[in-house]
Amino acid sequence: MGLTSRPLLYVTITLAVACVALTVWIWPRLAGRGPRAVLGRLGAIAATQVVIVAVLGLVVNSSFQFYASWHELLGLYDGAPAAVGKWGNEGTAGPAGDPSKGLVQASGPEGLDKVHGVPTGPPEKNGKVETVRIVGKRTKVVDPAYVYLPPQYFQKQYARQRFPVIVALSGYPGGIFLLGQHLRLPETAAKLIRDGSLQPSVIVMLRPTIAPPRDTQCVDVPGGPQAETFFDQDVPEALKSHYRVGHDPSAWGVLGYSSGGSCALQLAMRHPRTYTAAAALSPDYKVSNDPTTGNLFGTDKDRGTRREQHDLMWRLAHLPAPGVNVLIGTSRSGENNYPAAKAFLAAVRPPMKADAIVLDHGSHNFATWRRELPAALQWMSRTLVFPEEVVGKS
Repeated sequence: MGLTSRPLLYVTITLAVACVALTVWIWPRLAGRGPRAVLGRLGAIAATQVVIVAVLGLVVNSSFQFYASWHELLGLYDGAPAAVGKWGNEGTAGPAGDPSKGLVQASGPEGLDKVHGVPTGPPEKNGKVETVRIVGKRTKVVDPAYVYLPPQYFQKQYARQRFPVIVALSGYPGGIFLLGQHLRLPETAAKLIRDGSLQPSVIVMLRPTIAPPRDTQCVDVPGGPQAETFFDQDVPEALKSHYRVGHDPSAWGVLGYSSGGSCALQLAMRHPRTYTAAAALSPDYKVSNDPTTGNLFGTDKDRGTRREQHDLMWRLAHLPAPGVNVLIGTSRSGENNYPAAKAFLAAVRPPMKADAIVLDHGSHNFATWRRELPAALQWMSRTLVFPEEVVGKS
């Protein structure tokens, strides 16, 4: 049974109920003072608590999709440079990480069947969300994705038209399910497009963690996962090979919340020839090692330089400002990142441009980010250029 499957949850709930009932039934027999009675009571309490905690863990994981499989939970992966999984429908896909079979591969539901508000019905009227796996040609990484295609993508008058792209990144340790279900990204984008306040855009939802359970922070780790290369080079190349999306950087933006927002800023500021806009909700402004990341910068003499290069305040102070647009989402109270956001915004200088969404009160949670999302998408729509190129012309 899969880690997020309903049968596993129901079996575990049944086991928990049985453990509680059995503990109540045998408790009078364990009322003695001898060692066997004491050990029996401790065992009954421990077994009941373990099963109840397992039920709670499964419920939370099913809701937030922190880990999509037993392999992710246990950290069991193939020996590739980063986590590589098997994929494919009816045997049509090649081995994990094989780019010769296509850089965008059809995938299973990836939890999309549990996401509320996903467009249904005729795609030319309501749009569509696809589940795919993106294969890194250079990194051999395979990352699951939801791809939102607007109604215009399927309409005859747009048959040769390319579209702007918004790459949306979840936080850590969450996955793409959170972007769909809890951030409500497809639902919100579809509504804004219907209202005419968001230009038709392709939105690609990804998790920044390419080697779970390790938090790779969109960094190329020396001798380890090449997350930065994956998002800077592999993802755009894969999407351009499969979807009608713009080829010029002016049509590409990246959006994220929490650590996904941190990645968004890193990618735009470090790679302005790939992404020209970044919307970051509750981000950090530098990458640091912690227990979830391990050593991101290596142990050689260049480790200090690598660390500085991923400190955005250091970059603003010591390097030429990139010609990109950024949007920061923060709150005056309730979030402890407000002083850092003020300092970052104050440090921005031309040709870089910065805007902000500042709530009077918010928290580091989806309720806050959902309030900020419509404004962030509308900002992205004003910032990105609708591609002039069409299919069949360079």
